[in-house]
Amino acid sequence: MPDAVVIGAGPNGLVAANVLADAGWSVEVLEAQPYPGGAVRSDSGVLPGYVHDVFSAFYPLAAASPVVAALELEREGLRWSHAPSVLAHPLPDGRCAVLERRTADTARSLDAFAAGDGEAWTRLCGVWQRLGADIVDALFTPFPPVRAAARLGLRVRAAGGLRLARTMMLPVRRLGEEEFGGEGGRLLLAGNALHADLAPEAAGSGGFGWLMSMLGQHVGFPVPAGGASALPTALVARLERLGGTVRCGEEVVEVVVRGGRAVAVRTAGGEVVPARRAVLADVSAPALYGRLVGSRHLPWRLLEGLRRFQWDFATFKVDWALDRPVPWTARKAATAGTVHLADGVDGLTRFAAQLAAGQVPDEPFVLFGQMTTADAGRSPAGTESAWGYTHVPHGIRGDAGGDGITGAWDRREQEAMADRVEAQVERYAPGFRNTIRARRLLAPPTLEALDANLHGGAINGGTAAVHQQLVFRPVPGTGRPETPVRNLYLASASAHPGGGVHGAPGANAARAALRAWSPHGLLSRAQRSLNSRRDGRT
Repeated sequence: MPDAVVIGAGPNGLVAANVLADAGWSVEVLEAQPYPGGAVRSDSGVLPGYVHDVFSAFYPLAAASPVVAALELEREGLRWSHAPSVLAHPLPDGRCAVLERRTADTARSLDAFAAGDGEAWTRLCGVWQRLGADIVDALFTPFPPVRAAARLGLRVRAAGGLRLARTMMLPVRRLGEEEFGGEGGRLLLAGNALHADLAPEAAGSGGFGWLMSMLGQHVGFPVPAGGASALPTALVARLERLGGTVRCGEEVVEVVVRGGRAVAVRTAGGEVVPARRAVLADVSAPALYGRLVGSRHLPWRLLEGLRRFQWDFATFKVDWALDRPVPWTARKAATAGTVHLADGVDGLTRFAAQLAAGQVPDEPFVLFGQMTTADAGRSPAGTESAWGYTHVPHGIRGDAGGDGITGAWDRREQEAMADRVEAQVERYAPGFRNTIRARRLLAPPTLEALDANLHGGAINGGTAAVHQQLVFRPVPGTGRPETPVRNLYLASASAHPGGGVHGAPGANAARAALRAWSPHGLLSRAQRSLNSRRDGRT
C-alpha cells in the first residue's frame, strides 16, 4: 500500500509525487493516457524528422518557478534552449515590436515606435527587479502567502504603494496607453495578457500582461531541448530514482471515500489502489467534484459554487512541418521563438469581443511558435518545426468568418479553421503556405481526447480572470489544495495559482498532505476529532 496515490501524470501530478518522495513517502502515480506528461508532450507525428510539441511549448513560468528549480531536473538530463529573441509582434506594414533577451535591446525596439518608449520599458523592468522575486514567491506558495505577501507589501510601498497597485489592476489597454506613446510596448503587454483569457479591457489584464512580459525579459521563453517531453521524462526519472512508480494507461474513475476520508482510488479496470495517507488529484475541479467524488461526500456550497465554475477559452491548434524558414515581412520576427499575430491592440480587442459574443473570429489572434528557431534539433537544417494556436468559443453561436463553423469540428470545419489561421499568418508572411510540407490539426475535442484536463480545449484549468483567482479558485471560499474530504487534495491547474507549467499546484498539494501527517498536523487533527465528539455529546 503506497503512502500516496496521485491521479494524473501531468506536470503538477509529477511535481507533487516528487515532493512527497523527497519526504520519504512511497508514491504511485496513475495516468489515463499511454504516456506521462499531460499537456507537456512532444512527438514526430506531423512528419518524420520534425519534433512538435503537441500542447504547450514555451515555459517561462517553469524557468522562474522555485518549485521546479528545487527539483534540480538538470541532474536528470533536462536542458533549456532559447531563441535569439524572445517574442515578436509584427504589424502588416512591416514594423515589429521585439522582446529581446537584453532589456536595452527591447528598449531600442520600442523607441522605433515612439521616442521615450524604451525608457518607459526600462522603468517597468525596474519595478520587476525590485518586486519580481517576492511576486514569484507569493504566486508559487499556498494561499494565503503570508510571508511573501508581507515582504511584497513592504516593497510595494517603497515602489509607489497605491499607485503601483492601481497600475497592476488596470486593463492592459489602459496600462499600455499610460506607459507608452507608441504601439510597440502596448502590443507586447496586450499580446502577453492574451496568453490567458484576458481581454485588453479586462480588469487585471495589465498586471498579467506585465508579469508575462517581465518573465520573458528576465528569464526568456525557454523550451526543453529535444522536445517538451524532456520535462516529464526528467520528472519521471527523478521520481523512479526515489522509489516512486508511474503507471500509464490506468484511468481512475472513482476516489473511494470512507468515513469522510479518501482511502483509495478505483480504476476503469476495476482495480482498487489503496492510499495509506493521501490521494492527490491532478485533474480539473469539475472532474474531481463532479465525477470522481460522489456528491454525497461534498457540501452543497461547493457543489453550488462548482455550477458557476468558468472555463478559459477553447483552443484550436495547427502544427506545421515547413521546408524553409517563415518568410516574414518584418525580418526581425524570424529571430523570435514566439510570434504574436494581430493587427494592433484594436485587433486584439476585436478578437476578444467576438469570442465573448460566441463568434468564431474571422481574423484570429494567432500565437505562433518557431521551434527550430528556439531549439535547432527540432527539424532538419534549413527547415522549421512550427505551430500556431488561437482561441474559439466553447459554445459557438455564429461564425464571423463566413465558413459556417458550428462547433461540430468535423473534418470540414477543422480544415476551414486551419485555413483561416494560415490566412492570418500569410498576412504577415506572404508565401507562408508554399513552405508547408505537412500539417496536423488539433481541434478542441481532439485536445480533450488527448488530455481530459483540457475540457473543450481549455488549457488553463479555468479562467484566469480575477473572479476565479486566489480565494475564489476554483470556487469562492477555497484557494487551498485541501478539499472537504480528508486526505484528498486538489493538485491541478484548477487550484491556486492556476494554469501554466510551474508545478505550484502540485507542490502546494503535496506540502498540505505532508503538514497533515506531521506531528503538529496529527495533533491538530486529534484535537478537532475530540472537539467534534464533545460537540456531538452536547
